[in-house]
Amino acid sequence: MADDVPSYVSEIQAIGAVPKILETVAAMTGLRFVCIAHVTQDSWTACAVLDGLEFGLKPGGALDVTTTLCEQVRDTEEAVIIDSVRDSARYHDHHTPRIYGFQSYFSIPVFRPGGQYFGTLCGLDPEPARLTGETTVSTLTLFAELISKQLEAEHARGQAQNELLTERETAELREQFIAVLGHDLRTPLSAIQSGAEILLLKHQDSVTREVAQRIRRCASRMAALVGDVVDFTRGRMGSGIALDLRDTPNADLFLRQVVDELCDVYPERQIDSSIEAPMQFRCDPDRLSQLLSNLLKNAVVHGDEAQPIVVDAHIDKGMFALHVVNGGPGLPADVVTQLFKPYWRAASRQGSEGLGLGLYIVDRIARGHHGTVAVNSADGVTEFIFTMPAA
Repeated sequence: MADDVPSYVSEIQAIGAVPKILETVAAMTGLRFVCIAHVTQDSWTACAVLDGLEFGLKPGGALDVTTTLCEQVRDTEEAVIIDSVRDSARYHDHHTPRIYGFQSYFSIPVFRPGGQYFGTLCGLDPEPARLTGETTVSTLTLFAELISKQLEAEHARGQAQNELLTERETAELREQFIAVLGHDLRTPLSAIQSGAEILLLKHQDSVTREVAQRIRRCASRMAALVGDVVDFTRGRMGSGIALDLRDTPNADLFLRQVVDELCDVYPERQIDSSIEAPMQFRCDPDRLSQLLSNLLKNAVVHGDEAQPIVVDAHIDKGMFALHVVNGGPGLPADVVTQLFKPYWRAASRQGSEGLGLGLYIVDRIARGHHGTVAVNSADGVTEFIFTMPAA
């Protein structure tokens, strides 16, 4: 079909049952011309046609609506059915039968979803036909209702396709957003972190080192925020946080490295660790490191600065367990239930920067390892416990 075909013609053409409906109506009534027409105040357009009379009308073809009986159907929303024009007191002198040369005729209204008038299912023939019988009328009405239902289904399908297209476009924008975060922001952050490391290596005076350490902490915090948003966005797109699960010898080394890095970034905080060595089990060591890093940062931000943070990691009875403990005010039960929700943050001391994604990502990583995260908070101690199968 041509690209300039009206949308209402395309709607009817998209209904796979229409050709069979027209064939069935023609066979049942004996009429040799049957069509579905779209009718408005000033137009009559054929949308689907079965033409056994060689009338010459094709889908998209138009008639002057004032010359048709469909105009009457449009205004009254009631069917017009004629067995024989010559025997009809109402229509034997009507201009429409004379113009189109028919004796038998029917036009049944078709409605859009919501009850708006769409047009008609209509048919005609030069010969009289028995159309006004109860069975024939009810069957024609049923076919018109079927077309209406199909229009509703096509409308719903079109909406779903548009929503899917919108979702795909949104997904593409999300991917572009991730690409910007993953490259255009991480690259300069890496340069800043490297510059801070060089300053710490080459300069021993206290003022320079203090500035370099502040730069390194800020850059690390920004890099972590970027990583959290990237992980959250990918997770929300349906694929979840990507994991590379593999048998990991010396998994303890990855955990020790995280503790060492956090000690360097937060030299003012005491972090005591007891990590069993060696440990070997199936995991994603990078994601496991991210999980511990997020838990430690949470402890640094929300824990009591005067009390040490304690990290304990070990394998017992085929289960790997990681404990991160910090002192400070206990967490109410209603706060504990919210901790792993995205963008949720509890009130804490000044300096609790973040998006509220760290613990959400901890939970996602734990689930990806077929593990769980629990929280115990009482008597001035808060403990996060991550467990997963190590066998």
